[in-house]
Amino acid sequence: MSLKDQVTEDMKTAMRAKDSERLGTIRLLLAAVKQREVDERIVVDDVTMVGIVDKLIKQRKDSVAAYTLAQRMDLADKESAEIKVLETYLPQRLSAEEITAAVQAIVNSLGAKGPADMGRVMGSIKTQLAGKADMGLVSQAVKAALAG
Repeated sequence: MSLKDQVTEDMKTAMRAKDSERLGTIRLLLAAVKQREVDERIVVDDVTMVGIVDKLIKQRKDSVAAYTLAQRMDLADKESAEIKVLETYLPQRLSAEEITAAVQAIVNSLGAKGPADMGRVMGSIKTQLAGKADMGLVSQAVKAALAG
């Protein structure tokens, strides 16, 4: 079963259980998927779906930070709950050590020497670690590997 099919089934389950918070989050996800399909005239596969989920989680994290700064904990809690629902659709993430090892291997294989090679390294990493790692952590690991 594809990830998109799983999300659709989870939406039906949430409707039956009258779980309005989970249902709302799943509908937001499906709306983002449908928007991507219409805009790009594609059928979303699992890799693209993970990218969409990642983007939505990043947006929610930014919102939580803004709401916390504004002392609107009610809205921050709502966004945090949405993050938890969205995270269930992500594959198992790599640990920081695994990310560092993968980055080091890619840097060595490309023969990258310094910060000027960051774009080339990130391009290679994105294809290999897409959906498997938090790209913010990957970027930090690349900067560290190329700086030292």
